[in-house]
Amino acid sequence: MNLHEYQAKQLFARFGIPVSSGEVADSPKAARSAAATLGGDLWVVKAQVHAGGRGKAGGVKLAKTLDEVEAATVGMLGQRLITKQTGAEGLPINQVFIELGSDIERELYLSIVVDRAAERITFMASQAGGMDIEEVAAETPEQIFTVAINPGAGLQPYQVRKMGFGLGLTPDQLKQFGKMCSNLCRLFIECDLSLLEINPLIVNDKGDLLALDGKINIEDNALFRQPDLV
Repeated sequence: MNLHEYQAKQLFARFGIPVSSGEVADSPKAARSAAATLGGDLWVVKAQVHAGGRGKAGGVKLAKTLDEVEAATVGMLGQRLITKQTGAEGLPINQVFIELGSDIERELYLSIVVDRAAERITFMASQAGGMDIEEVAAETPEQIFTVAINPGAGLQPYQVRKMGFGLGLTPDQLKQFGKMCSNLCRLFIECDLSLLEINPLIVNDKGDLLALDGKINIEDNALFRQPDLV
């Protein structure tokens, strides 16, 4: 079972993973109201569909005024978004996520998957955030590194340091990263996830880590244990 981005970020916030402020909307008026409530002078309007590559397909728009927020929403709602992951038929856009704009210094990639061959939960990380990870894996696989978690021992500090050093994080960012990875691991296990992806995981202008996007898949066979998520 897939979650939309706004739902994934609600889970992130519940588990102590930093996200930017945002609200979901299903009409242009609601989108304008959401942006006004959030405040600021830069918003991102994001189509809520179960597919990656939204930005390249026109499903992510920057808006500097409330009128632009409303206009971007009008252009998305009721349309079908076609990306490399949807096929030619595309997916319907029934909701948008209005999010405060962020000042981005760096874009990183972080995910947790179930490695069935190794029978381990495995972290994947890369400095090539914001790109299709399949493209990175095909063209520059050396930019991706993985850490498998022993189910008996759990995530270890040396594994966090390995990922953090690979991502080029500063000592302060490494502390943030350690807490984030611990919370992500707890989220993955407690909510019976099969995939958790943050692309991009950004470093903002203040040097803080922020989950700018979120993709979550829940293991179908465990849904009976997750009635709230269903």
